[in-house]
Amino acid sequence: MFKAGVGFFALFGLAWWAAALSAFDSTAVVAVAAVAGVVLSALLMVAAKRLLPESAGGRLPKEQGRAFGRINLVQWVVIAVIVVVCGRAGVPEFIPALVAIVVGVHFLPLAAVFGQPHMRVPGVLLIVAGAAGCGIGLADGSPETMRLAVGSLAALTLWGTAAWTVIGAARSPEEA
Repeated sequence: MFKAGVGFFALFGLAWWAAALSAFDSTAVVAVAAVAGVVLSALLMVAAKRLLPESAGGRLPKEQGRAFGRINLVQWVVIAVIVVVCGRAGVPEFIPALVAIVVGVHFLPLAAVFGQPHMRVPGVLLIVAGAAGCGIGLADGSPETMRLAVGSLAALTLWGTAAWTVIGAARSPEEA
């Protein structure tokens, strides 16, 4: 289910979707949209399991694994700093937007580590999502609007990346 990163994209997409849904007051809207997000994430993971070749999963080569680990460690440390600084500065509403930027930036070196330059696309889209959220906040938009914008754009980016990965492999199995 986590072949070629599809599981990560699907589940982190779901987490961003939950952030977007936190902007709504209606329990019915949140419930229906949450179920839709869970179903979509599950479908993406099932599609990956069924359509991606076995070679799309498994352990990373040692150097790739180390680079992946270092990049992710830096990402999580920066996210922790953002949470603390924004919390202490009294602007917690900027946390999702800044986290989206950091997550987007982390895709850029990962694209090189994995030799997949197309992975820069979701990186740039996540940076744009975060920048949009920051722009909304700086223009005195509500925290709910910020979460809705960042969360929905990030979720769609990650789910789209998962679908792109599965569809690409289904079209050309020898390249997966």
